[in-house]
Amino acid sequence: MNRDINNLTKENITIVETEYFTFGSGLILSNGEKLSPVTIAYETYGTLNSEKSNAILINHALSGSAHAAGYHSINDTNPGWWDLHIGPGKAFDTNIYFIICSNVIGGCSGSTGPSSINPATGKHYGPDFPMVTISDMVNAQYELIKHLGIKKLLSVAGGSMGGMQALQWTLSYPEMVNSCIAIATSASLSAQGIAFNEVGRQAIFNDPSWNGGRYYDYENPRAGLSLARMIGHITYLSEKHMHEKFGRKFQDSGVRDKNLSSEYMVESYLKHQGVKFVERFDANSYIYITRAIDHFDIKEDHGGSLISSFENVTANYLIISFTTDWLYPSDNAKDIVKALRVNGKNVNYTDIVTDNGHDAFLLPNDIMGKNISNFLKNEFKKSIN
Repeated sequence: MNRDINNLTKENITIVETEYFTFGSGLILSNGEKLSPVTIAYETYGTLNSEKSNAILINHALSGSAHAAGYHSINDTNPGWWDLHIGPGKAFDTNIYFIICSNVIGGCSGSTGPSSINPATGKHYGPDFPMVTISDMVNAQYELIKHLGIKKLLSVAGGSMGGMQALQWTLSYPEMVNSCIAIATSASLSAQGIAFNEVGRQAIFNDPSWNGGRYYDYENPRAGLSLARMIGHITYLSEKHMHEKFGRKFQDSGVRDKNLSSEYMVESYLKHQGVKFVERFDANSYIYITRAIDHFDIKEDHGGSLISSFENVTANYLIISFTTDWLYPSDNAKDIVKALRVNGKNVNYTDIVTDNGHDAFLLPNDIMGKNISNFLKNEFKKSIN
């Protein structure tokens, strides 16, 4: 739910409230286990029209949450993670569309995850939380969309892991998805990507406070989680972007001796990212979500063929990649585009030239914004004709 707050600050802002949907019937997961009850944290922006034909589901990446846009209070200094692109007149124009964003199951921002209380024990799930997949996350979102009374989504969209969810939606619920916007993503993670995720997990496992994941009544594995975030953050930036932003500059501009106390700007930046991350994220969720990313493989259920995987989809697609994204390189996006086109599907593809690496989808980008805006306008126009 959101409401416009005027004249409370020098500029008008949108105050957003996180809402929660719990379904006691639970969810049968990909591994056969049942998770019950399940709570989904979500936020909405804009207004659902009377035909319920303007709904767009936004899917977040690894460290995201349901808070995709707006502010939680007039004193909030940080807007939602995709506020640059969601709002009146923006790519996801809330004057036209009804935007929904939910926290994934396995997360730690309001949806059921490892830090939630296990009703069977009265204690935090911790490592007893069942393994979840990208498909499980989508199945939980499906329950939310049904709860909202929406029979068909105008679009599903997301970047990185959010793009994986968007693609999975078109496979799991083809009849419910009109279009898909998949950005900086892949049909499966590369061996290099899995390797970086594993190094991050090992950083957490080797923290003295890890305690096998049962740390909620004690000290959290802050050092390990911080290090995992630092490792991950390196993969989100391109070498050129890091060089231009930090170079070999010291954090202090004065003359520094070449000793152990010397701190380069890039070191300070990574440490800052790690410290910020541990204040809002759970180490177990990091383990579970990175594993879900690793296990995601569209080809797996279709004889190893990406072409066969997309044979029965009905959505129209917008696929966007970035030239300096080495975590989800452009070739991965091109493989998806090729598979869709072989099947005669309607797909638009843009490979955007940028120095910002994987994080480009979170940053200001006029080309990305215009591509999304034009694609959605065309899809919405077709849906009402």
